[in-house]
Amino acid sequence: MDPYIVLLVGAGTLILLVAWLPMALRELPLSLPMFCVLYGFAAFSLSGGDTPHPMVHPEMTERLTELVVIVALTGAGLKLDRPFGWRSWSMTWRLLAVAMPLSILGIALIGAWFLALGAAVALLLGAALAPTDPVLAADVQVGPPRSGEEDEVRFTLTAEAGLNDGLAFPFVNLAIAFVAHGELVGGSWLTHWVLEDVLWKLAAGCGIGWVVGRVLGWLTFHVPNRAGLSRTGEGFVALGITFLAYGLAELAHGYGFLAVFVAALSVRAAERQHSYHEHLHNFADQTERLLMMILLVLFGGALAGGLLAPLTWAEVTAALLFLFVVRPAAGLLSLIGTPQPLAERAAIAFFGIRGLGSVYYVAYALNEEHFEGAEKLWAVLGFTILVSILLHGTTVTPVMRYLDKRRRAQGVLPLERG
Repeated sequence: MDPYIVLLVGAGTLILLVAWLPMALRELPLSLPMFCVLYGFAAFSLSGGDTPHPMVHPEMTERLTELVVIVALTGAGLKLDRPFGWRSWSMTWRLLAVAMPLSILGIALIGAWFLALGAAVALLLGAALAPTDPVLAADVQVGPPRSGEEDEVRFTLTAEAGLNDGLAFPFVNLAIAFVAHGELVGGSWLTHWVLEDVLWKLAAGCGIGWVVGRVLGWLTFHVPNRAGLSRTGEGFVALGITFLAYGLAELAHGYGFLAVFVAALSVRAAERQHSYHEHLHNFADQTERLLMMILLVLFGGALAGGLLAPLTWAEVTAALLFLFVVRPAAGLLSLIGTPQPLAERAAIAFFGIRGLGSVYYVAYALNEEHFEGAEKLWAVLGFTILVSILLHGTTVTPVMRYLDKRRRAQGVLPLERG
């Protein structure tokens, strides 16, 4: 039997299931990522062939996860109806300024003290696992553009996922620099890190994203007559926005993740109510789901191939602490004093979904420098992502339904999702 033909049959079956399953799972405490991981685990276990592992294919791991994250960031930016603002985004700023640094610190301390990881490895683990994932968080994010599905919980989680992937990068680079120089304080490289990896790269990412978004937004919606790009109705323009913003930011040594999200926000702001945003978002969403499907099937294959083999009870306990203690506690602390009910603040704090963005950061760092204990690092990361997929995948439907029911009872009636 030709393996290529078998692969085509399996891929076709999986793509059709990915298209249809979300409708079937909508009323169940299950998620599409859970199915993809299970499919990959079963397929690679039964095949008897080689299984994928990020340590065997480090560059492919980095590039594939990079691609799915930037597409997801474009989709997230395009579907936010709320205009950018300091006050209207106040809960997002709290999560970024308070919850994220506390999460990095908490995870790094557990890694250093409880798992006996070196300082650089513990810092990398904290930086990789602190940001919420824009890829696997579709069920807790806002709906498509102009759908009205933008309550405070969904908006805050979407905006946080869009911005914190870029803001984790300075700490990933700090861990890399720590390994390269062998000391955390006292070196001139620390000043270089502050000036370049923090100040310049953040500013360049935001600035280039804003310029790209403004220019493309004008070309799309404000060029007169037939020259306007919106008249084409082509959704694949979303990929052009994504790749251009990301590539220009990286060429300028800025953070491309930030540039992509900011560019999408700027394009949306150019003409907020235009129906073309739905075409752009739908194409980005479909591309993201296809890429997510491939990567989660490979993740399931890595699990079948022994990704979690180095785990001990200490690593298992640490991963559970990351998900059940560090993120919820940091999130709740950051939201103290906000007017939202405790149930909504608790949901925002709890749904700190970990996923493919975390894989990208670890792959990127390990491709840049040699970190001790990479196998254990991948095992802890893989287990944390697996538990997050299962935990958040089974709880998101009942929790969000409960919150929607509360809002309806209070006279705030969100549209039905889907």
